[in-house]
Amino acid sequence: MSVNVQPDIDFIKDMKEAGGDTLKKCFQCATCSVVCPLSSDENPFPRRQMILAQWGLKDKLLGDPNVLLCHQCGDCTAYCPRGAKPGDVMGAIRAYAYKHYGWPSWLAKLASRGQNLPILVGIPALIIFIMYLISGSHVPASEDFIQFGYGHFFGHWDWKAIPKTTFFIDFFMIPTAALSLYAAFRGVTSMWKRMAENAGVGKALYQPSPLQFVKEFFWPSVLEIVRHDRFKKCETNKDRVQGHQPLMWAFIALLFVTSYSFFAQDILGQFFPSLHGPMSMWNPVKIIANVAAIALITGAAILWGNRNQMEEQGRASNTFYDWFLIWMIMSVGVTGFGAELLRLINIPSLGYLAYYLHLVSVMMLFLYMPYTKFAHLVYRTFAMTFARYRESAYVKSPLNGSEK
Repeated sequence: MSVNVQPDIDFIKDMKEAGGDTLKKCFQCATCSVVCPLSSDENPFPRRQMILAQWGLKDKLLGDPNVLLCHQCGDCTAYCPRGAKPGDVMGAIRAYAYKHYGWPSWLAKLASRGQNLPILVGIPALIIFIMYLISGSHVPASEDFIQFGYGHFFGHWDWKAIPKTTFFIDFFMIPTAALSLYAAFRGVTSMWKRMAENAGVGKALYQPSPLQFVKEFFWPSVLEIVRHDRFKKCETNKDRVQGHQPLMWAFIALLFVTSYSFFAQDILGQFFPSLHGPMSMWNPVKIIANVAAIALITGAAILWGNRNQMEEQGRASNTFYDWFLIWMIMSVGVTGFGAELLRLINIPSLGYLAYYLHLVSVMMLFLYMPYTKFAHLVYRTFAMTFARYRESAYVKSPLNGSEK
């Protein structure tokens, strides 16, 4: 029986540009599957995926949750006798997937190439600069800077319901976050549909309720990610856990701080105007924010050093896909912490510049989340959720293990 294989040449070209240029060196010795903790007899990962990639069968790979479950620990690359770097190939496939599922497509394509970096920085930088000009703000005197900090970055008005700076930040940050969340939702929905088709998961005889779905599949996946269970099985790059965990907890803490600030400034502030002022350095929320900033910088620095070391030792390729996220995270942490220090030592001009760069960095992180390596946080969570779901009694018969 003959099989008609029609490879996607553009897919292979994209993968090579994203770090999978060693793909053709693979000659299927299966060493990668032997050392990979995710591999099993029924699921020879990543050997099967390397075959599909060599054949250019992107549809199979785009609907393969195992590609998303890989966290590129480097074990397969370290032991590969041919230098095929399977870990980099898996990373390149994920980079392609985020671009493929990205919406709007032009923004996803823009965020996938290093030569577009000036544009990627320029878009939020220009938007925020225009907002600053429109606001009519100016760098304050030292005594005003001490009292108000960055609360008057976009100027001041007498409307007590919401400060002018808060209004302006909401004006461009809320739509940015909404676009990011909607794009991620569309991407994950498309990916789930593709995974279901590839796995032959038809319509179940009975569907789990939303609560059952969260309790049985989604929440266990989140807990596994938070605990870094799979990271701890890696041998080659065990120190990556030391970088990923501070970052993870920093983002959780900053999500709490951001949510609290939004609630306090935009809602409670309408009834208690005093909440519009800068937080005291001894406010528990402020302390959490500063600790999170330090953790963010520390985690990014560890990953920065780890990535440099891997590239110097030939265990990873130098790709924009891997470095762009590290740059953005480091920029968010350094500019945020720098703005805080400049406020404490009362240098308004440099402080306003640092705060402007901080807003640009945060907007970049939000805007490009669904299309960069940061998207792994979302896609991997749902790929892990799907992997649990497809093995459940909702999909397979508990009597013989066959699909319904």
